[in-house]
Amino acid sequence: MDKSICPRFEKAMNLLSQRWTGMIIYQLLSGPHRFCNIEAAIGLSGKVLSERLKDLENEGIVKREVYPETPVRIEYSLTDKGVAFEPIMRDIEKWSQIWLEA
Repeated sequence: MDKSICPRFEKAMNLLSQRWTGMIIYQLLSGPHRFCNIEAAIGLSGKVLSERLKDLENEGIVKREVYPETPVRIEYSLTDKGVAFEPIMRDIEKWSQIWLEA
């Protein structure tokens, strides 16, 4: 019997284990957010947030929408692929409430 980890599972875990990625997805579950709102809510540097958002956009998890206003407004939201993380995130949320100290 092959005991190696499924490559797709491994890729998913590598994606979610990147620092701040889960928190960004969790934040976007409540709807579209501007960069500055995500940055303030999570408390991470703009450079790291920018890198993670680009990674998530490349994976098809986050969508970046530019509104041609003055000044330009950019919002980030989850794609259907990103929204599919919701049950996982809610289960982690429940688990943390039961098993982790504040």
